[in-house]
Amino acid sequence: MSGSETTGGDDPSLAYGRATPMETAIWRLRSRGCWTDAAALLLPRAAEPAAALERAALLIERCLYTEQGWAEAEEALRAAEAVAQSDEERGAAACERGYLAYASTLLGVRDRADEATAALGRAAALIGPSAEGRPLLDYRRGLVAQNIGDSPQAARAAYRRAHAGAAAQGDSLLLSSTWRHLAGLALREGELAEARHGFAESLRIREELGYLVGTAPALTALAGTETEPEAGRLRAEAARLFRLLGGVPTWLATQLAPQTAA
Repeated sequence: MSGSETTGGDDPSLAYGRATPMETAIWRLRSRGCWTDAAALLLPRAAEPAAALERAALLIERCLYTEQGWAEAEEALRAAEAVAQSDEERGAAACERGYLAYASTLLGVRDRADEATAALGRAAALIGPSAEGRPLLDYRRGLVAQNIGDSPQAARAAYRRAHAGAAAQGDSLLLSSTWRHLAGLALREGELAEARHGFAESLRIREELGYLVGTAPALTALAGTETEPEAGRLRAEAARLFRLLGGVPTWLATQLAPQTAA
């Protein structure tokens, strides 16, 4: 789900809900952090593989941003796995399984690192190299390599594959994520200009899409490459959005805490 839709090529702010009123409603709710409400809209179609998977993906994303709702996400994912029929559908469900296990491990809820790796490996066996879902899978394999495997080289290679695939498919939201994570690796290596460019591109895309729930993290990341007063302005805007969305994503709270003089 995270970055799995395409833009359509016109007004990017409408990109994730152009086709039908339902898609528009789901995107607008998702972009404002209302994952439960968005998932509820899909309940009448829960027996359909695509709708079941999308519902699970929404609830998994809620876990990553709020650190809550794990049991509901697990239940929705099992339902999606049960109705998957084709290799592509089973692969997409495995990709979500790996992402849920990754989120649980990353946020310290429960160590599911082995499950994350195994599920994403299973997804790779089912999703072909040129398939629509491959860039998202590559991106998530990069996350596991970087944040669980502590392998920045493997992460960079995976992010670059995902970045190229997202660009080819016109998947702007995923592109904003690959920009951000490639920039994070550049910053880690001291490449400040490259990092600043990547973070700025990520922010630009998310602002254009109206992806509010992902904009505060993008602002905070860019602030880390800027000097004052620009850095302070970016952090202040991130804090404003963070409060507006009710303290989501929860893991951003420590980064936005007021700095006190020593």
